[in-house]
Amino acid sequence: MRKSLPFELSREKTFFDSLGDWLGDVLYDELPERGFECRDEQIFMAYQIEQALKEKNVLFAEAGVGTGKTIAYLLPAVSYARYTGKPALIACADETLIDQLVKEGGDIHKLRDVLGLDIDVRLAKSRDQYLCLKRFEEAEKTETEDWIDDIAFSIPDGVYAQGSMIAVQPYGERSDYPLVTDEDWEKVNYNSIMQCAVCDLRNRCGQTLHRAHYRKSTDLIICSQDFLMEHLATKESREREGQLPLLPEVSMMVLDEGHLLEYAAQKALTYKVQAYTIVELLERLMVDGVRERTLYAMEHLQDHHELFFDQLREDVIKSEEERKRIVKSERLIQLGEQVIANVDQLLEEFVFESELYMIPEYELNMAEEFLEHYVAAIRIFVAQGDAVDWLEDTDGEETLVIMPRLITDVLSETLFSKKMPIVFSSATLSVNKDFSYIASSLGIEQYQSFSVPSPFDYEEVMKIYLHELSQSEKTAKVEQLLEDDKQTLILFKSKQAMNHFKSNVGLMERLNIAFEGDRELSAIVREFQNGEVKTLCSYHLWEGLDLPEEALTRVIIFDLPFPPHDPLFDAKRSFAQNPFEEVELPFMQLRLQQGMGRLIRTSNDHGDIHILLNNEEVKVKPNFVDILAVEPQ
Repeated sequence: MRKSLPFELSREKTFFDSLGDWLGDVLYDELPERGFECRDEQIFMAYQIEQALKEKNVLFAEAGVGTGKTIAYLLPAVSYARYTGKPALIACADETLIDQLVKEGGDIHKLRDVLGLDIDVRLAKSRDQYLCLKRFEEAEKTETEDWIDDIAFSIPDGVYAQGSMIAVQPYGERSDYPLVTDEDWEKVNYNSIMQCAVCDLRNRCGQTLHRAHYRKSTDLIICSQDFLMEHLATKESREREGQLPLLPEVSMMVLDEGHLLEYAAQKALTYKVQAYTIVELLERLMVDGVRERTLYAMEHLQDHHELFFDQLREDVIKSEEERKRIVKSERLIQLGEQVIANVDQLLEEFVFESELYMIPEYELNMAEEFLEHYVAAIRIFVAQGDAVDWLEDTDGEETLVIMPRLITDVLSETLFSKKMPIVFSSATLSVNKDFSYIASSLGIEQYQSFSVPSPFDYEEVMKIYLHELSQSEKTAKVEQLLEDDKQTLILFKSKQAMNHFKSNVGLMERLNIAFEGDRELSAIVREFQNGEVKTLCSYHLWEGLDLPEEALTRVIIFDLPFPPHDPLFDAKRSFAQNPFEEVELPFMQLRLQQGMGRLIRTSNDHGDIHILLNNEEVKVKPNFVDILAVEPQ
């Protein structure tokens, strides 16, 4: 049911005039009377957002730490949602930040309590954040450890009972299982080959129940940027197939930590082909009664697929980067063309199999859907056009990733061409108030922007230390710093860099350190915040982590966060006249500012930042010292 506006409308004023008056009353009077600090920067941001709503523009809202960005966008967002009758969408950088936004004591709860504003807020998490009943049933047959039983006991009784599912509450979120490791979760969660549309359990699936729940929101839907991009990437095909898009129509978008949207888009707008998935998929179809011609076609496809990946491994340039470059040999192209012919033949045979009903309908439909995406990817790969491709490890499997087009074109068409207010909110969207890097990276031509500083006196509460040493000396330096037992966040430029440190750090020190990936990340963060863990190592938490006061008193930046030398960033470099100035430097500067921003989150915070610089990193010191909040020691 549509909710009433939090202020009265009159014939004498437009909605936007009334919104402006209400924002002034709340931010200048009501919140300060309840103990909130009156911040000019926050008020300025709220009015800039109100203007963007009125003109339906893209707005880059760069506001320093402590300005109260969340409240500045929540107030106009809730009002605009109720005015238009469509919810506002808030897309966070990742799932961890979603949980922080809606936690008890967070800004949404504060507005509910202080203003009596009953905000209807619902979460729309990425599909891989939900339990897949099909995969769970398969895992139950082989897994014997306690974690599988813990999940089994959490599934509501009504899921497998006959009758209506109306009484069953949404279940099966990743955050419901904090003790399950990422590795184990990837055995039972949704993955890309699961074809939900033809699944016989889809109406009993927790993901389906969650989707029905968040669609009914009247005020706010909160999702990750990954999920928003997945929605945009699949919207057209889902509508063509008679399915609802992943997200409903919304009135406006807020992209919290919006500088990360590019990476979410890259993740969603790609094809992925895995080494063993297709082999396992086809083996499940080789049941008694299948025609000999179909079996022969499946075996041929399996054989040529395996040969294709064998050759792919030979054509990969060895490196420590996550995305590995491929030099396509003539034999690799020939094998790819053979795979395409095999798939075409097999899909023809499936037409006959569908009439014989020997293969279960769900399995056959899933295979057909998967093969259509698979062959589309291989066609792009062998065409050797403008696509960017690489080999990486995804969920423990070798994966060929193919990006058909640079995401600037796609985003321009699917998102920024719409006449909808879109607000990018972050402490770091520009380099010295220049927003051209992020705008060009996303294909945005017209936008409004502003930049307001943090209200904190950094000179009083923070010290920055630059340590010049060799790369091999960095681990010993960290061990030395950790001797004083301060609450410490260590940031790495990549997963490989973190794992290299993990393998080199002493055994006793390692026992007292939590590493991203050991368990569910938000559970590790909670333990760190509670002081149960003194040191947290991460390669993802450069942004959005909000640990005030004694929960975090030191940040160690292990490497300068330059972008990797992989096929994706090499493609961006190839389009730049000066790759260092246009790609390398602004990426590093933005990420470094974000990492340093983890330390001071409230007026009661204090602490130190330590930046470790090897010989090569020392050479670029003049390129970042001017963006440091205080003079380095």
